[in-house]
Amino acid sequence: MFSDKANKIFQEVIQKYHEKDSVDQEFKNPYDPENELLEHLLYRKCWIDTVQWHYEDIIRDQNIDSEAALELKRKIDASNQDRTDTVEYIDSYFLEKFKDVEPNEDATINSESPAWAIDRLSILALKIYHMDEEANRKDASQEHQMKCKAKLDVLLEQRVDLSTAINQLLDDIAAGRKYMKVYKQMKMYNDDELNPVLRNNK
Repeated sequence: MFSDKANKIFQEVIQKYHEKDSVDQEFKNPYDPENELLEHLLYRKCWIDTVQWHYEDIIRDQNIDSEAALELKRKIDASNQDRTDTVEYIDSYFLEKFKDVEPNEDATINSESPAWAIDRLSILALKIYHMDEEANRKDASQEHQMKCKAKLDVLLEQRVDLSTAINQLLDDIAAGRKYMKVYKQMKMYNDDELNPVLRNNK
């Protein structure tokens, strides 16, 4: 099943990142884009999410230097754009995969594309990893551990449900019961012509 593969890759990414646990570490994608394009994209997607997760932790430091915070905000903005682009690459993969499927006359459209559901699955993998850390943190109180364990149980259940929904969506598209229609995100704040502040600074 697709979601089994995706979840396995996401866990692989998160474990690899935490070997060094540094936002500045070198990124190496073990999957060949020529022969393992989907795996390559999934690995890249989760790596972006994992680094950004830790960017978001760092920028919330109350004692962070203002210049460092501004530099980090720029990195977060760039990461968000990279994340969006990668999601759209994943959707392009599925559009190509299903291009010859003739939708049924009564086929319906889903509220989100496969790749944006996969985006949520990647973020969920990070929530599970870090909530598990908190549930087992030795220097935390028993109350804290129990609360985090309860939250972890919910997150694990959510992963089962979301994985099932993604598998079902892909099956429905392949069988013509649903059809894909992808809209580009058209983010405006990074565009020199669409963001009036950037436009006026040119």
